Amino acid sequence: MKFKTLLLSLLLTGSISSYAADFRYVGGDISLYPTYQTAGSQYKDTEGNNIQLLPYLYDIGMNAMRVRLFVDPDKFIVANPQADPNACQSLPYIIPLCKDIVAQGFDLMLDFHYSDTWADPGAQWIPERWKGLSDAVLADSVYNYTKNTLLTLKANDITPKFIQPGNEISYGMLWAEYGGNPDANKVYINQREDKWERFGSFLKAGISACREVCPDAEIVIHTERVAQVNVLTGFYQQMAKLNIDYDIIGLSYYPYFHGKMSVLDAALSALEKQYPDKPIMIVETGYPYKWEVPGTNQSVDYPYSYEGQEAFASALINTLLAHPNVNGLFWWWLEYNAFGTKLEGWYNSPLFDSNNGKATPAIKTIASFGTGHDAVETIEAETPTHDNRWYDINGRVVNSPDHPGIYIHNNKKILVK
Repeated sequence: MKFKTLLLSLLLTGSISSYAADFRYVGGDISLYPTYQTAGSQYKDTEGNNIQLLPYLYDIGMNAMRVRLFVDPDKFIVANPQADPNACQSLPYIIPLCKDIVAQGFDLMLDFHYSDTWADPGAQWIPERWKGLSDAVLADSVYNYTKNTLLTLKANDITPKFIQPGNEISYGMLWAEYGGNPDANKVYINQREDKWERFGSFLKAGISACREVCPDAEIVIHTERVAQVNVLTGFYQQMAKLNIDYDIIGLSYYPYFHGKMSVLDAALSALEKQYPDKPIMIVETGYPYKWEVPGTNQSVDYPYSYEGQEAFASALINTLLAHPNVNGLFWWWLEYNAFGTKLEGWYNSPLFDSNNGKATPAIKTIASFGTGHDAVETIEAETPTHDNRWYDINGRVVNSPDHPGIYIHNNKKILVK
């Protein structure tokens, strides 16, 4: 068998005990795109020409997309009329979207919210179907649900490149039933070990299923405490203590909630110093092209305008490029676009303007962070024999490069597509 590969120019020198990004992923979370397709959203490029969203994003240089998944969101929305209808991503909802993403040539990041609705630092509710279970059975449920989900995706020719077992899990996951008291199961640095062990059992269960079904997928542990460096680094110290098997540190960064760019810069420096072997991704970010974000609690350096959004995007990329461990950037809710629809309650930080459907100027700035699709010459490489050792990007020996990804072979890095 032969594989098409891209031979990267960087030769390895010495050991691979530290990480430096030479292939960068860029894209966005486009989890609600099917809803906009149904609503008739009209997407245009920056010049006002009609476009198809995914081919356009690919053409401007994006190479990865993120999709979230809830356990039983439809039942939750019916049972809770006040629930946010945008948290609607069930497995049937995302399968066509993920198939389209993969078919268009993007890598896929799958974001498990182990909940029926939004999971974040303030809400990590146990799904209705798991209510009343003991912690041991709950961990088993996480394993089985994760495994069955990934098997279903693979049966539909969808294999994620990146998997998040939990969303913004700075304080743990699966705290309590919806509307209950989460405090008993929240985790904090220097807190009782049994709470961390409980949380760790859920993470290990989800990751075990990921490794079993998608052994070449990279596991992203996603937090959002960039404004509290001691909490941020303390979290990943706990991951080490618990022997959590993961590949990538994933962060959220929103300047109107977390603070100015210097805050992010300091957090990245601290993480690179303490975890030099770990790639880092900004898996969520955003900035308004118009209007203030509701609930904003930080002063910002850029106006809420096209110009301000682009200035933020440029400053963000310059900051990330100064940190060699950062290899991923995803704009959250990139695809929001009410133009041509009757949608209300506009979101103000996408990369499309709901007033006219046009891509904002910042979209190409964000896309420029990525390495692209065809960075260097394409060659044919024979499948290696068992005598030639191949490694994945994290230094683990693999039998052969039989899945897309970056591999190390004969002292070179090779991108298998």
